[in-house]
Amino acid sequence: MSPTMPLKSMTGFGRSDGRRAAVAWTWEARSVNGRGLDVRHRLPPGLDALEPKVRDAVQARFARGSINLTLALSREEGGAQIRINPAAIAAVTEAVRQFRAAIPGPTTVGIDGLLALRGVLDYAETQDSEAEIEARNAALLLSLDDALMQLAAAREAEGRRLETVLRDALTTVERLVAEVAAAPTRAPAAIEARLTEQIQRLAGQALDPARLHQEAMLIATRIDVEEELKRLSAHIAAARDLLALHEPVGRKFDFLTQEFNREANTLCSKANDPGITRAGLALKAVIDQMREQVQNIE
Repeated sequence: MSPTMPLKSMTGFGRSDGRRAAVAWTWEARSVNGRGLDVRHRLPPGLDALEPKVRDAVQARFARGSINLTLALSREEGGAQIRINPAAIAAVTEAVRQFRAAIPGPTTVGIDGLLALRGVLDYAETQDSEAEIEARNAALLLSLDDALMQLAAAREAEGRRLETVLRDALTTVERLVAEVAAAPTRAPAAIEARLTEQIQRLAGQALDPARLHQEAMLIATRIDVEEELKRLSAHIAAARDLLALHEPVGRKFDFLTQEFNREANTLCSKANDPGITRAGLALKAVIDQMREQVQNIE
């Protein structure tokens, strides 16, 4: 038998920092609940080629959830190159010669003045080679994998908490179902006794025993919750089976809690005793809490 997969939440966070040469980066991965798997990402300009691989990496790890990925990338200063433009220098030198010829008298032209002219010096960022770009992209994807591992670990940790909450809730549901099943007021004899008391109080006279018994049986049939109790017990067993499955169970569990709620509503509508009504309302409250928790299961 294969080991059971821990229940996973759809909420979590992961972060990974990396560096290669003069480039440093930070991946952040955030996840919240969603109907399916929705991947959104923000990558710096020039990294569009990574988008398909980023999506593949997320889809390989997660089945559901709204996942947001952010990559912040920075380059250290000092990567710029300064180059002298020979053509610009020649043009400036010729302009200075013509200027001196046109204006008699001594003239002074400083080297700093020449360098300040536009086009004499070119400033250019260092261009990475194709091999360096490929190596850096590979490092970025490894760093992304680390961030996704952290996100998966966070979702599993929250899933373990959710599993404890759900198992406790199922135990409470089971106790309340047993309480209703054991209620003495469900018995036809108890219904007949209560009906007799009500008739005597309202009409001041006794009803024919045969007619009284017939009416009591009709009432007992209308308010009988045996089928609801059986279905609730079956739902409890099904929920525990889901918690033991080796696969994402969020959608199935969500549907099951709707079935739980349907049976609890019917039970409350048939309740003929304050004790059963209280148990039914408590049952609805626990099931509602379960539904809230289940919304976050993968």
